Amino acid sequence: MHRIRFRDPAGSVRTGEYHGDEVSFAGRRYDVEAVDVLPPSEPTKILCIGLNYAAHAAESGSEVPDRPLIFLKGPNALAGHGDSIPLLAGKDRIDYEAELGVVIGEQCRHVDREDAMDVVEGFTCINDVSNRDDQREEQNWIRGKAFDNSAPMGPTIATPEHVSNPDDPRVRLWLNGELKQDSLEDSLVFTVSEAISELTNYLTLEPGDVVAMGTSGHPEPLSDGDTVEIEVDGVGRLEHDVSGA
Repeated sequence: MHRIRFRDPAGSVRTGEYHGDEVSFAGRRYDVEAVDVLPPSEPTKILCIGLNYAAHAAESGSEVPDRPLIFLKGPNALAGHGDSIPLLAGKDRIDYEAELGVVIGEQCRHVDREDAMDVVEGFTCINDVSNRDDQREEQNWIRGKAFDNSAPMGPTIATPEHVSNPDDPRVRLWLNGELKQDSLEDSLVFTVSEAISELTNYLTLEPGDVVAMGTSGHPEPLSDGDTVEIEVDGVGRLEHDVSGA
């Protein structure tokens, strides 16, 4: 199943099923263009795994971490499929980063690696929009990573059977129709199970929380008027625009 959150023509928020050109809820079907597609979950937090592809670590001038590098985005960072993401004013470089998003299905703490997939509701697409100007100047990356609308996500949550190998997902990004990122060039350093186990050693994950698994490399700057498309095989394609500050 591909679950989707949307606001129907009457203004009610629904969680239904995605059928490509249509969405359905309680026996009713709507053209996807007639509804407002929302972020597919309502996370209390988004946990991001940094430098989780060797190529991206190398191009960043960093070593591959010996344990998952973790940073946070809050609910303020959310944006959805079809949204227009405003760029921060006065910044020289704000980059895209296409990533696999892992959506947590139940409250959990101290999850063993072998049990980690049991707490996963499904998978989504996420763009870890990154403000490099401030990221270079700080250690906690709040200005660099956690600003408003810096985590476009969606359009659906694909239940686990749709993603054949979440530890080596194919994640692609197109900028204005040109393919810019393709994870076939590299593979995850830390697996989904390793990330969930490490995170839950320190904090409780709640239903709807998202773990963003890192980008495969070659992020480039965004500009006013750009269109970004991100596709994870088995999940679908997230699309959003970018507007000037």
